[in-house]
Amino acid sequence: MSMAKRMAERTSNIQAESTKRVPVADVPRTSTGRLLDVQLRVNEAIDRAESAEAKAVNAEAARQAVEQSLADARKQLEALATSSSSAAKDLDINTLVEVEGRRRMLSADEYAELRANLAASELMHPIVFRPLGDGQNEIISGHNRVSIYRELGRSRIKAVPFTGSKAEAEMGAAFSNLLAPSLPDFEKYRQFVRMRELSGLSQTDIIRLSGLTQGHVARIFSFANLPAEARELISKNPHCLGGNAAQKLAMLSEQGHVAMVIDAVKKLVEDPTLTQEKAIALASPKAQKAPAPQVQTFNRGKRKICDMSVRSGVIALRFSGKQGETVASEWSEKIAEYIRSHLLADE
Repeated sequence: MSMAKRMAERTSNIQAESTKRVPVADVPRTSTGRLLDVQLRVNEAIDRAESAEAKAVNAEAARQAVEQSLADARKQLEALATSSSSAAKDLDINTLVEVEGRRRMLSADEYAELRANLAASELMHPIVFRPLGDGQNEIISGHNRVSIYRELGRSRIKAVPFTGSKAEAEMGAAFSNLLAPSLPDFEKYRQFVRMRELSGLSQTDIIRLSGLTQGHVARIFSFANLPAEARELISKNPHCLGGNAAQKLAMLSEQGHVAMVIDAVKKLVEDPTLTQEKAIALASPKAQKAPAPQVQTFNRGKRKICDMSVRSGVIALRFSGKQGETVASEWSEKIAEYIRSHLLADE
């Protein structure tokens, strides 16, 4: 056999080396390279941290800007509210436009009382408006007064201008409603939601700016956990339900009693004699009365030996007479023995 043939046989079972390259991690092989790589990773981490910090600083700056905007609007509204009527001007009522969501919802009695007052007396507190520059003016505060003036057929109304920005006008309108005396909790809820949507303020920020306690604000925000249909009903009569009752009804709704809560709120809105406590009771599931126990009486002749009752899986024996306690003890042993020998033995 030739040398070439013998070499071919010996190498016939050797597989050719794969030409496919195995990926190798891009890791520096020298000490200096590894040190530089570590430094690079540290620098990248620092960059990421600084970026995150910058974002946090920007978010805080934005929050502070919103708070400052609200503070500026608050000061201007307070100044306008305390200004004399002589500083106001008569404004064409047809130039006034309403921004949806700003108007404070009054109860029917409140609206009727305000209407009677404005029909008989001169307007003492001018409305506040913001010029839009196109011959129109948006109402900042005084929506219900404007509405009543229109109903009364009046063409002009005393008004003072608000010179802040659009954002300040929005926040100022919400704050103006919060200053209203006897503001019901549901209206506070509506204004807080509006402030949060307009500014991005957190509930903590709102607590601080409103001056209310955390518990009070939490109760006010419990309206959000009521069914939407219930909130719609309450908006027709905001005074009918306070924050405490809303919190209890919200809990019942979350427990699955949605229909009962809506029905209770509907009755509360429609019936002025119905109390909030009664509405909560109407929305609460009634406790099921346990069935009356089945009682058998055992007599020996005319003498009563014992009563046996069965209720909710419980068997009770009540023995009569002076020896009742002793007899009961004896029977407890007999019953225990019966259970051990019959019931346990079947397992």
